[in-house]
Amino acid sequence: MSCMTYMGELNRMTQFKDKQAKGETNLTAGLYTYPTLMSADILMYDADYVPVGEDQKQHVELCRDTAIRFNHKYGDTFKVPEPLVPKVGARIMSLTEPTKKMSKSDHGDKGCIYLLDDLNVARKKIMSAVTDSLAKVAFDPVNQPGISNLLQIHSSLSGVPIADLVAQYENCGYGEFKKAVADVVCAELEKIQARYKEVLASGQIEAVLEDGANKARRIASRKLNKVQRKMGIEIRKR
Repeated sequence: MSCMTYMGELNRMTQFKDKQAKGETNLTAGLYTYPTLMSADILMYDADYVPVGEDQKQHVELCRDTAIRFNHKYGDTFKVPEPLVPKVGARIMSLTEPTKKMSKSDHGDKGCIYLLDDLNVARKKIMSAVTDSLAKVAFDPVNQPGISNLLQIHSSLSGVPIADLVAQYENCGYGEFKKAVADVVCAELEKIQARYKEVLASGQIEAVLEDGANKARRIASRKLNKVQRKMGIEIRKR
């Protein structure tokens, strides 16, 4: 896969570009080449679709280019997957800096919500989310990025279209709107955390992981053998 990937493509990968632009030193080869590893992980299992956020679509596009390049050179081998990007919530922004995406690697943890956050902590994060001084609930990512972000969060979890939410809360204050968003978020977290505790208590995690690993290993082995035959590589097993 590395031989099917151009350095110019890796140079354009957002994560590497961002860290380079920030002047970070000691950038590793692992950071630089991990999009190629992601491509291999996807292509190994003949995925038709890859569910991603908007910021990860670039990686699927690289994967597609790599697959097409390999198929052109060695014959039909890999499926060329399509990115599956949700219409709403494809790019959730930080609660403290709504012009930047929500990320667990940001300084502090007030800008993001963890799935295992205490519900009171999650609610507090939503209620203290950065908004603006326009005092109206409207979807305007340029002029009202904070409110627009909260609208996306609500819509993606509740299934209510953003336009309907705007109409519903257009005469409400930001405090009331944030409370509605916090209610939706906490309801979803409560379900996730309950299921998480059930899974932990089941005692089946190791067995499920082992069964999944065995299935993945069989699929990957067949695909790897096919790739090696196409490329003329012979691996002698002792």
